[in-house]
Amino acid sequence: MRSDSALLIVAHGSTVNPDSSAPTLAHAAEIRRRKVFADVECAFWKEEPSLRDAIFLFDPQSVREVYVAPNFISEGYFTQTVIPRELELNGRTTNRSNGQLWKYCEPVGNHSMMTELLLKRAGEVAQDADPAETSLLIVAHGTDLNENSAVAAKREAEKIRTLGKYAAVLNAYMEEPPLISDWQKLTRSPNVVVVPFFISDGLHSYEDIPRLLGIRSCHPKPLGSFTGSLDSARDDVESSQREVFRHNPYTAGGRSLFYAPSIGTDQGFADIIIEQAAKFDSEAYRDRGTKFIAKN
Repeated sequence: MRSDSALLIVAHGSTVNPDSSAPTLAHAAEIRRRKVFADVECAFWKEEPSLRDAIFLFDPQSVREVYVAPNFISEGYFTQTVIPRELELNGRTTNRSNGQLWKYCEPVGNHSMMTELLLKRAGEVAQDADPAETSLLIVAHGTDLNENSAVAAKREAEKIRTLGKYAAVLNAYMEEPPLISDWQKLTRSPNVVVVPFFISDGLHSYEDIPRLLGIRSCHPKPLGSFTGSLDSARDDVESSQREVFRHNPYTAGGRSLFYAPSIGTDQGFADIIIEQAAKFDSEAYRDRGTKFIAKN
């Protein structure tokens, strides 16, 4: 990567969940600190700055190349259609009229390091549990609307299963079989570790999955019930939401259940984003075609 290159990290974002963009912003801040690129910015589908505005974020006089890194778990509608459309990309590489060259990278969830991060997250949340007596459940959303995320979870479960480290490694879903709500039927080991395969924490990881697991879920007070500044109130809400991750292990059916934050909050995602950009410039990668770009 050249000194006149920039990085644009694109993510979904949310109009109702401020935690949705938090990991992406944190990864951008870390990459910015490392000074790998001349500039590092973020853009979102549901937040500001928008994907449409991102086209104008970088000064064409000082930035000649822009690497676009989708912070998504898997390929799908957003990486194949929405992002290319909104950023006006016409292939893996797009030459702008201002002279900039935009390079469209693979989503972070495709990186081989994802397996390592899942193992790391599982080990951190259940440090005292013997893996040989532990089942690992990787949880995705499921349903036809999230078909590729289900495939990604299955792929990672298969890769970890071949390592023979855990008593069992399974992919489970919120809305399609095998259901995470059936975790006690799906597993037999005395310990069970659950890792949400999501980019960020939100209602799914704070409330929906805990409810499906049958563990105590926190219900934070609304912002209006807190005293003090709005920022401090938001911090209090976030802290109360994260309580669900601080009570490990939970006990259910005589077994120990460990529940981890979403994988996308891991700091290692900054390394993956950088590597996805670096991988773009390899000849083998460039020759793989344009499967991420939907036809206009």
